[in-house]
Amino acid sequence: MSPLLYYAVPALGSYVMVSIFFLRRPRLLHAPRNPAFRPRLAAHRGGSGERLENTLEAMENSVAQRADLLELDCSLTRDGVVVVSHDENLSRQSGLNRDVGSLDFKDLPLYKEELEVYFSPGRVAHGSDRRMVSLEELFQRFPRTPMSVEIKSDNEELIHKIADLVRHFDRNEITVWASEKSSVMKKCKAANPQMPFSFTMSRGFWVLLLYYLGLLPFVPIPETFLLCFLPSIINRTYFPFSCSVLNRLAAVLSRWIIMRKSLIQHLEQRGIQVVFWCLNEESDFEAALDLGATGVMTDYPTALRRYLDSHEATSCA
Repeated sequence: MSPLLYYAVPALGSYVMVSIFFLRRPRLLHAPRNPAFRPRLAAHRGGSGERLENTLEAMENSVAQRADLLELDCSLTRDGVVVVSHDENLSRQSGLNRDVGSLDFKDLPLYKEELEVYFSPGRVAHGSDRRMVSLEELFQRFPRTPMSVEIKSDNEELIHKIADLVRHFDRNEITVWASEKSSVMKKCKAANPQMPFSFTMSRGFWVLLLYYLGLLPFVPIPETFLLCFLPSIINRTYFPFSCSVLNRLAAVLSRWIIMRKSLIQHLEQRGIQVVFWCLNEESDFEAALDLGATGVMTDYPTALRRYLDSHEATSCA
């Protein structure tokens, strides 16, 4: 054996052992956080499988099912109202080919009478309430219900208006910043640094890299939430690519890379709450919770509540 290998192999082995030791015992290096809430049941777009997405009726239905978190997307109207809408363009939702930002709040169209449930292709949702709602109205109606607010566009006016609304309604600890883009998240944190925030896409890849390099136990993590897709839904209810071959490849690779129980448990023990989206079948609920996730984000809060209650009753029996 060469001198290099003679020293390198034991050193590498020691490093791996130390990394695994602290991966399983992160509280020896990091003080655990005490989050204001733990979302076991998160309602995607307010529960868009049971009522029309992002309507007040959808939110009320989810809250009736004891949802721990309402997931929202926001845009800004021409007259400066923060409106809850997944799409900036209103074609899919209402049939009107206009952007939210080109209309005053009072002129926003009604939702269609039925909308396809994005993560359950072929299923549609109906509801008697078809009105688009402002974020301020939701804060007034559900003052203590935690909400995740996703910012899709780099719109500083939108970001600051949301930050101000959160302060006004004293919701700093129960309203979560969410965005896929790190550049947008940086502005969100600056606008209201008291709000918890989730991983961006690039930061999620960064955590995975640290995990596989064995460095994750030694690096501080400021995020409070990891809102992550469950790899098993790719090519079944979620199609990130137009090419079926790429979808199959993504399903295999992401399942192998992300679905690591030791990773999820490590984050959980550090107070980083892991919520898998967007799951609408019992088998997916079970897969996510078996990994040790904090909770599940779903379009069907009634189905998830039934599942959680039945399994909690079984475990207590």
